[in-house]
Amino acid sequence: MTTAMDDNAKLLGSLLERALEYGKTSLELARLKAISKSSDIISGIIPHTVVFVLLVSFILFFNLGLAFWLGEILGRIYFGFFVVAAFYCVSALVLHFFLHQRIKKAIGNYLIKQLLK
Repeated sequence: MTTAMDDNAKLLGSLLERALEYGKTSLELARLKAISKSSDIISGIIPHTVVFVLLVSFILFFNLGLAFWLGEILGRIYFGFFVVAAFYCVSALVLHFFLHQRIKKAIGNYLIKQLLK
């Protein structure tokens, strides 16, 4: 009778030990997957950020040159800046009213795709 209880106790102890090891392994796997996803997302964002900064710099200087050039054509420098600002105002209104949902959906789909990859 005592040997059967000892065997059951050893079996239960072994089972609990294996369950604890499984829990630790599962937790470590989840942590490693989270690190992997984070590194994938960050490594994907950094090149896009560099390209974005360069593109914004190009657009800034292009717009300054365009504004000065239009200002010379129109007779007053500040008229060129008004024209460029009006162009961006109209562009922003068009984007907001007609393309806002498409852009939002595309960005959401991209982020979900990156997270599930």
